[in-house]
Amino acid sequence: MTPSPLPVILDGDPGLDDAVAWLMALGSPEDLTVLGVTTVHGNVGLELTTRNAGVTLALAGPAGEAVRVYPGADRPLVREALTAAAVHGDSGLPAENLPEPRCPAEPEHAVDFIIRTVRERPGQVTLVPTGPLTNVALALRLAPEIAPLIREIVWMGGSTAQGNRTPAAEFNALADPHAAQVVFGSGVPLRMVGLNVTLQCIASPDRVQALRALGTRAGVVCAELLTFYGGVYRRRYGLNGGALHDPLAVAAAFRPELLEWQGMHVAAELQEGLNLGRTVCDLYGVTGQPANALVAVGVRDPEFFALLLERLARLP
Repeated sequence: MTPSPLPVILDGDPGLDDAVAWLMALGSPEDLTVLGVTTVHGNVGLELTTRNAGVTLALAGPAGEAVRVYPGADRPLVREALTAAAVHGDSGLPAENLPEPRCPAEPEHAVDFIIRTVRERPGQVTLVPTGPLTNVALALRLAPEIAPLIREIVWMGGSTAQGNRTPAAEFNALADPHAAQVVFGSGVPLRMVGLNVTLQCIASPDRVQALRALGTRAGVVCAELLTFYGGVYRRRYGLNGGALHDPLAVAAAFRPELLEWQGMHVAAELQEGLNLGRTVCDLYGVTGQPANALVAVGVRDPEFFALLLERLARLP
């Protein structure tokens, strides 16, 4: 018997790799049913991430027509907001000839949508956040009874090793470390897809060309976005293209076998200073604390990119 598609809520801050990730999800109807997309502060401000969500759904063609956008938190739980416009461009989607959103964002707040949807589908819904965890943490704080009703959270964020926004902290974790700590302490089954694996998945020039060669609007836009991204990553990190951070998290939600996982205890550093926002991963179990996350520690990169390319090829 063919398994039913996994019901998911895509939560993020598009941002160009979020857009590529969400297009991948929308091109995977046999694996994922996208119940809605929720937006959060992050790569750019909430007004832009919400608009970019609508643009992404329009890019997906018929696959995005029934999906609605729910705006969420415009700032972190405690700290001041920060953005990554230097990486994602001032608009968050640095590409030409983008479509307009087909319909306005919903009046229902993202957090209320998450709570309502999880209650309506107990034990079924997977949350796939690819930005700061503010919306997810607020949902868990406002309605703590939903924690055992969430099937799983698959988060792109953190790292077992280095950061990218600071030497210690990955951007999504640093953008709201208090929210990350709420999620780590929630008891919800959690997979963490961090920099230690996403930096192994690079949109090199030949991969960008493969996307462009699809000849579709979605493929051409993804190639354009990743060309911009690649320039930033070459200058800042010396890599041969932009890292496919968020698409890997989406793939992990429905093809977890593409990654190698290790159970470990993870905490977010909340003290101001050099390590603020660091995800402290107990790789060797030295603290004796029980594992609260499955952390990705390896990835079958060629198979992942082949899947990404195949799913994007389905879109117009």
